[in-house]
Amino acid sequence: MSKKIIFLSGTRADFGKLKSLIRITQESDFFEVHIFVTGMHMVSKYGKTILEIEKSGFKNIYPFINHDDIDHMDRNLAKTIEGFSHYISELKPDLIVVHGDRIEAMAGAIVGSLNNILVAHIEGGEISGTIDELIRHSVSKLSHIHLTSNEEAKKRLIQMGEDSQSIFNIGSPDLDVMSSKDLPSIEFVQNYYDIDFENFAIVMFHPVTTETDKLKTHVKVLIDSLIRSNLNYVVIYPNNDMGSDIILNEYERISDNKRFKVFPSLRFEYFLVLLKNAQFIIGNSSAGVREAPYYNIPTINIGNRQNNRVKSNTIVSIDFIEKDIDKAIEQALRVGRVEKDVDFGDGNSDKKFFELLQKENFWKISNQKQFRDLS
Repeated sequence: MSKKIIFLSGTRADFGKLKSLIRITQESDFFEVHIFVTGMHMVSKYGKTILEIEKSGFKNIYPFINHDDIDHMDRNLAKTIEGFSHYISELKPDLIVVHGDRIEAMAGAIVGSLNNILVAHIEGGEISGTIDELIRHSVSKLSHIHLTSNEEAKKRLIQMGEDSQSIFNIGSPDLDVMSSKDLPSIEFVQNYYDIDFENFAIVMFHPVTTETDKLKTHVKVLIDSLIRSNLNYVVIYPNNDMGSDIILNEYERISDNKRFKVFPSLRFEYFLVLLKNAQFIIGNSSAGVREAPYYNIPTINIGNRQNNRVKSNTIVSIDFIEKDIDKAIEQALRVGRVEKDVDFGDGNSDKKFFELLQKENFWKISNQKQFRDLS
């Protein structure tokens, strides 16, 4: 009898992490795989990226709108819990798979743990900053199985009292896509999105929910610096956290500037191709501390959203000071490609995940968790 698995996705970013895992399980007769799609995926303003999930050829997609505005993360969490609870009561899954540090992941972990369903959390044990870190660690404590991307994350989970027998280092699943030989050419992607820049950098800047009072000033400083640099930029909308409207209002300043191409969202594979060919990435996105180092691309990380997330030669972390941003841009252009010094796995997370699921002991992991003291 096949095991029933639900993957929960709320953003374009977590779908990129889940994609290879969904594909390898959905193509197998051993598993019945379903996808609960909510959050940013359902919002037209941010590109309605559920369309990309549908285009990927996946089956059993269940769409759920969990919010009509972004001002109340707690209410949106409550709506997601209610919707997902009704969904799993009908489907009765054996395993719920969530990723990262978003409220959708927290909703999935809460519903799973309260209904005695195994919850697997991808990329637990990471550290960053702001409310994201609190959510990530909360999801880890509510989950029964941990699929980490590196040994450091595994050590942190053990430090948090998690059972080492339930922690599996499978690497970062997006490497499965990043290292694929099936990625399109840069010429194809530029033509697809009508990007005619010979050289360009990527901008991804998200709101920090604990600093919304400073956000308007911060994004103004960033945009001023980008305009002053006289370089070409591919700009991608922020996620839909509280404060994103402040960022989007500031982006109006560059809507008619020929050096900027602004997109609500990009298909994950196409984004990777642009990143791989970019001069650098600037902002505060996890793409700058996870994907960019893999491609040896310099990252200018601004502010504290990704505090302590990854240490790498490729990353320069600065504050919202114009002269520091100007200097960092000049340095990124001068240095160019930087030797990779971060290990996120071997690009075979999907195979490791699939092998885990085929082990009888995996399904015997207890949903009655006990805190494990450090020995």
